[in-house]
This record gives sequence, C-alpha cells and structure tokens, in this order.
Amino acid sequence: RVPLVESGGGSVPAGGSLTLSCAISGYLNSRFCMGWVRQAPGLEREGVAVLAADDTTSYIDSVKGRFTISKDYAKNVLRLQMTNLAAEDTAMYYCAADPYCTAETNPQMALFFTSKGQGTQVSVSS
Repeated sequence: RVPLVESGGGSVPAGGSLTLSCAISGYLNSRFCMGWVRQAPGLEREGVAVLAADDTTSYIDSVKGRFTISKDYAKNVLRLQMTNLAAEDTAMYYCAADPYCTAETNPQMALFFTSKGQGTQVSVSS
C-alpha cells in the first residue's frame, strides 16, 4: 500500500475555492494511477477524479470545469484544486492510489484503488 496523508480541507461559502493536497510517502518519481474519492453525509462514496500515469485526467460530470487534479512530482504531492464550490460538494475527501495501475479514464474506479488516506473534510455553506 501507498501511505497517503490528505490536508487542505475546510469550510468555505458557496462559490469559494479550496486546494486539497495528498502527501505520498515513498514511490519517489513513480508514475501510477491516483485519484480523489468523496463521501457526502448519508451517501455512498463516489470517485471524483483520476490522474493516470501519463498525466491523463478524468472527472465526473458534476465537477468538470471546476476541479483540477494534478501531481507535483518534485514534491510527491497530489492536489485537487476546487473552484466555484457548491453545497453539494460538502463531503469527506480521500486521496487514492494504486501502484499497479497506469491507465485509467473512469473516475469512479478510484473507489477501487488499493490505497486510501484518512480523508479531509470539505464543508460548503450555501
């Protein structure tokens, strides 16, 4: 498993922005699939975005144009930039990684990645 630690969550008003970070221990300069998963209160977890080994990105429809997933290979950090946040984005966000995956274009598959962090809470007030 890949040790992952998320940070950057918080409370913002609707329309605000947040950037989540996920520190990756080990696996320096390695390329494999990573993603973000979220779970809203009372709802099932859903994959939000994935980043493949070739830096191809994929998003669920509800966040397209608002969220950007990226990886800083020099710092070994995965990020999720979130803009124009809405109340529906309120959830616990989890970083996910799978060192055995190199190509993935379905963001929902992040649910099945072998490693996940402890999560960081994002709360958006309307």
